[in-house]
Amino acid sequence: MILICADILGRSILNAPVQGVAEIVANSIVAIVFLQVAHALMTGRMTRTDLLIGWLEDERPFAAAFIRLTFHLAGILVFAMIALGTWPKLVDAWVENEFFGAQGVFTAPVWPIKACLFAGSLLTCLAFATQALTDVKILSTDGYVAPLTIRHSIVERPKGWPFVLAILAFLLLGCALLSADLSRIQIGLVAIAFMLILIFSGAHIAVALILLSFLGIWLIRDNPNVAIRSLALAADGAINRYLFGVVPLFVLMGLVVDAADIGRDAFRVAAWLLQKVRGGLGMATVAANAVFASITGISIASAAVFARVSVPQMVANGYSRRFALGVVAGSSVLGMLIPPSLLLIIYGVLAEQSVGALFLAAIVPGILLAGVFALGIYTMARYRPRMVMQSDRPTVIEDETWRSASAKLAPIAALVLIVLGGIYSGFFTPTEAGAAGAAAAIAVALVKQKLTFRRFWRVLIETGLVSVAILILIIAASMYSRMLTLSTIPQEITGGFIEAGLGLYGFLLVYVVIVIVMGMILDSTSIMLILLPLALPIVTELGGNLIWFGIVTVIAVEIGLLTPPFGLTVYVVKATISDRNTTLGDIFIGTFPFVVMMTAVTLILVFFPSISLVFE
Repeated sequence: MILICADILGRSILNAPVQGVAEIVANSIVAIVFLQVAHALMTGRMTRTDLLIGWLEDERPFAAAFIRLTFHLAGILVFAMIALGTWPKLVDAWVENEFFGAQGVFTAPVWPIKACLFAGSLLTCLAFATQALTDVKILSTDGYVAPLTIRHSIVERPKGWPFVLAILAFLLLGCALLSADLSRIQIGLVAIAFMLILIFSGAHIAVALILLSFLGIWLIRDNPNVAIRSLALAADGAINRYLFGVVPLFVLMGLVVDAADIGRDAFRVAAWLLQKVRGGLGMATVAANAVFASITGISIASAAVFARVSVPQMVANGYSRRFALGVVAGSSVLGMLIPPSLLLIIYGVLAEQSVGALFLAAIVPGILLAGVFALGIYTMARYRPRMVMQSDRPTVIEDETWRSASAKLAPIAALVLIVLGGIYSGFFTPTEAGAAGAAAAIAVALVKQKLTFRRFWRVLIETGLVSVAILILIIAASMYSRMLTLSTIPQEITGGFIEAGLGLYGFLLVYVVIVIVMGMILDSTSIMLILLPLALPIVTELGGNLIWFGIVTVIAVEIGLLTPPFGLTVYVVKATISDRNTTLGDIFIGTFPFVVMMTAVTLILVFFPSISLVFE
């Protein structure tokens, strides 16, 4: 952040840009990821689906420990292969004194970055090994061995053997298929099938994607060395780009904005302005979420902030708790649509589309979705008041004036102007906007005296963990895309859809349904990483605009965040609130109207692409 901001100031004021910024940032992303992967794993921040493994941990701990052990051994294998593929590159960089940059302008040695990649991979192997040893300890003491050593008393054998046998059968089937004579397409289809099974079973998504893609490339090319080189190339090259600086920078900005209570200020002003309107506090939550989204771009952050801010205020003023929770969870999805959006950035990388063009395309759909939410809340409050209110208590927001409201909105307006104004005017690239926005957010937090050193340190740690969880998935997606290309599956699927005569809109309807169903199980980033390498060639062949397709994809993916059984946003809201009497079912019921509204907006955008292309 400091380096990029210095470059911006030097370029614009002194006409003396800082040399080598893009190269330093691009290579630093590799170090940022691999020096923190082990920490992310040990703190449980590596992305995975907890649906099955979470149930097993509660009901069948022996089976859960056995399955986790299998997954952790797979993690050791994956990162050991990354280290193995990186070692020759590290040696060559040291011996040949390789450098990045341009001679005579800026150069820096390559070997420290390769060393970070290699050392980080080994540390992650140790982290997986530590967790594997924990699993072995559970199996040997609390699972099966220890109870049978207790004299001759009758003991209950550990439960969950069917799951253990299923995993063993799954592994045996995999070994059999490794030695089978399969075609390229068959290898790709088997890899995808096994990948989905592993992901739904609770394997770390990045590990599952990398492992199965590695095996797929090995079998397709019939050469393990090619697969190892592909993995080493993905580990370094997939994220070694200046653009990926937007991930930690926007995450940092969002977390600092949260620490500065800007979300609370936005809600309070909106609530004061709308307090006399039917459903006014609900609409205030939507408005505050829209403002918060235009600064942060992270829907999970919005859900956490407004679960703390909006729900108590709404319940205290007579709103139904179920409705209040539904509004917070539902409107938080604006964070991934209204620019700047991390999902749009990830889509831009995967689809090789301009992030700035995606941000422009998201403006009108974002306003449309927020407007539909507000209209839906007003309609419910007017015609189904019992869905919204649990009493006739009037809403009263005191101690607010135009002067105080203006003071609260001023820093919000400044941040929006810096980030979005800088991008749309062409003064900033998205990465530079992230750096400038993060620096401005820190300045605002310091002025408001909300950012102590200890709190800032926690923000930095959280920034690292969130960034690693996203960027390691992008590395996995690079391997997955290469495997799919070699298998020729995208080409065959494209040909199949063309021959079926469904057309672009027929494909999109099928695609949206698949995305929503997968959203019930997986998180947004994982869905995009799995489906986009398959879907993008089809859309291109059928004549679809990839910018418009990105907007449709993001909204469809966000619907999944509100649908059971996974519904990540719903779980975030549940974890944030302190009321133990509120169940996940209450929140899912409260979000249902918003799922309906989002589905309607998605269909509108599907059949009227021009809405997303107003500024093209």
